[in-house]
Amino acid sequence: MKKIVLHVPGFPRIGAARELKFALERYWHDDIAARDLHATAATLRARHWAALRAAGLDFVTVGDFALYDHVANHIQLFGCEPARFAFGADESALQRYFIMARGRSGRDECSCGSAHAASPALEMTKWFDTNYHYLVPEFSDDTTFALAGTRLFDEVAEAQALGHPVKATLIGPLTFLWLGKGVDDKLALLDRLLPVYGAILARLKAMGVAWVQLDEPILGLDLPASWRGAFENAYWQLNQAGAPLLLATYFSPLEENLSLACRLPVAGLHVDGVRAAHELLNVADWLPAHKVLSVGMVDGRNIWRTDLDLALVRLAPLLDKRAGDLWLSTSCSLLHVPYSLKAETALDAELKSWLAFALEKLDELALLRAAIATPDEPAVQAALAASRMALASRRDSARVHNRAVAERPVPDDSRPAPFTQRRALQQARLNLPAFPTTTIGSFPQTSAIRTARAAFRRGELDVAAYEAAMRVEIAHAIGQQERLGLDVLVHGEAERNDMVEYFGEQLDGFAFTAHGWVQSYGSRCVKPPVIWGDVSRPAPMTVDWTVYAQSLTEQPVKGMLTGPVTILQWSFVRDDQPRRATATQIALAMRDEVADLERAGIAVIQIDEPALREGLPLRQGRRAAYLDWAVAAFRITAGVAGAATQIHTHMCYPEFNDILPQIAALDADVITIETSRSAMALLDGFGNFRYPNDIGPGVYDIHSPRVPDSREIAALLRKAQAVIPARQLWVNPDCGLKTRGWDETAAALRNMVAAAHLLRREAA
Repeated sequence: MKKIVLHVPGFPRIGAARELKFALERYWHDDIAARDLHATAATLRARHWAALRAAGLDFVTVGDFALYDHVANHIQLFGCEPARFAFGADESALQRYFIMARGRSGRDECSCGSAHAASPALEMTKWFDTNYHYLVPEFSDDTTFALAGTRLFDEVAEAQALGHPVKATLIGPLTFLWLGKGVDDKLALLDRLLPVYGAILARLKAMGVAWVQLDEPILGLDLPASWRGAFENAYWQLNQAGAPLLLATYFSPLEENLSLACRLPVAGLHVDGVRAAHELLNVADWLPAHKVLSVGMVDGRNIWRTDLDLALVRLAPLLDKRAGDLWLSTSCSLLHVPYSLKAETALDAELKSWLAFALEKLDELALLRAAIATPDEPAVQAALAASRMALASRRDSARVHNRAVAERPVPDDSRPAPFTQRRALQQARLNLPAFPTTTIGSFPQTSAIRTARAAFRRGELDVAAYEAAMRVEIAHAIGQQERLGLDVLVHGEAERNDMVEYFGEQLDGFAFTAHGWVQSYGSRCVKPPVIWGDVSRPAPMTVDWTVYAQSLTEQPVKGMLTGPVTILQWSFVRDDQPRRATATQIALAMRDEVADLERAGIAVIQIDEPALREGLPLRQGRRAAYLDWAVAAFRITAGVAGAATQIHTHMCYPEFNDILPQIAALDADVITIETSRSAMALLDGFGNFRYPNDIGPGVYDIHSPRVPDSREIAALLRKAQAVIPARQLWVNPDCGLKTRGWDETAAALRNMVAAAHLLRREAA
């Protein structure tokens, strides 16, 4: 009988109750010691490994856990911490780790007794096409690598001491280099890096590790020939260590890299059976018979129950073709989904029956194995019947479809005048100075705000009392901005829990969990909405708050909206219709909000699209179609605004160069982008492209607690001026200020405004 082996590429690490988040933040505030943080981490790892084994998995995965980021773990493991941090012998590995992640100011933040120079954090960007952010490795021509950390080996020993069979996991060497920055020829570093991998693999083998998973998701990309050619020699060298290697790919079909992946000298290959289901038979044909085939049949990226009957149909020919054991898994790490549905006691029962979080996905793997091994068992048949019933309930539910939404016509998406004409009308209305200053939208979510929101949710504050509390916070934010001298203000978003959740709670077709948290980066966790049905807007969502803020000041106050693509990307999206259709529904709903804000007299409206590039398919051939409907969704939202209404948008850390024509096609009057961690390097593409509209390159990093001085900000603005004409430049932070405190926020914005005034004097 063919053996079916169960495993997962990775597991959520923040904990069922976000224990890691709270421990990290207490450590950063010096409320707990390093040993306490490590104890929390060890408890979580032990709990998660126990859950994997309790679900029947054959291995626990070790190496997927990180205190902040798994790529940062590898930077330390490989001994390639950037030299610019000038770490000293007095700084521990943990201190160095968090300095790379969070930066440091010129003062001593590590309590290590020494003064250190200011160091911005490592650049942060999205992990392929997910909403997880990783820290970008920095390389130079002088970068060397050495086995410099023991964290991975210590965690293997932890798992073994608990009696678990271990599959260790690492990012593969080609993907690790691909993810980095700083040198034109990153591939030239491969020969320096491979001996370190060899030493790690040899040590893991000596420890008795059963398998080592090497993640190479770049095999799902359109790779240059030189990178494709580097795989065979690299893996030939790695194979010499003698550890059984499982090469893992996910997020995208292999396409022209399929035969390459199948012939690499590894013991097994993991493929994404959700996003690349059409390739499974080809993989089964190409992969040599002596190699293990691992198939990710349960979606690691979304929260809908698996169609187990369809999965079994797709697995049947693989079972026939393959003589050896078959491994079943999730398509990718479960990092991207919440921990468990068990805590969702208030969720609509029918909707809950349609869902599967991380623990439930483990159960689905176990049921798939049982359906193959013992299909006639009554318990197996009962479980499959329950799964079918849930799928049918969702498919046939009258709640999912709204005829009025489906039949709503899509209007013309163009603005009423070209940008040059709009700009003149907007300047006459707003009378802004050169280098106008603004912020991205949110201000610190203080303990008073969080306390009031929690009391409101518990029913301890009525609507009137809650709204009064939020008006106090809005008035405080407006007053602070006026004192700081900002030109275009925001209301601060005190009433908003999250930039997507807030809108989803007021749109039909969305549902929300109580504990469905996933990690975005470090201690930052988000609770994505679930889009389960047709989307529409029953009533205005932001107008009253914005109008109130505008009543407090003569300065323009931006209406703040989240764009349709970002709402789509940062939600768990229904999979029973094309994503384009759902994006258009959201765009029409947000268009109604733009119209209401404009009717209320709001002169500046920001429609944030930080996730626009995040939705870009990893394969070049699929990008044009996505960009067509993504750009159209934004334009549908903004197109209702009159020429004198200034439309802003904001985008986070993407690489922009390959989509600049589409960014220009959005036709936003002002775009703000995150550029400070790259020292304005991300702005070069806009300059080379001759971006026609106004642009606000972020001048300081809000993800770090350090406060830049005005000279540093002015230097960045001068760099920006060398690329973008001064008349097009706005001055703003990298992103929203929700996660920062008021003291550091006020200090940083004061310096930002001072830098803008300096640039105005220089330009006069």
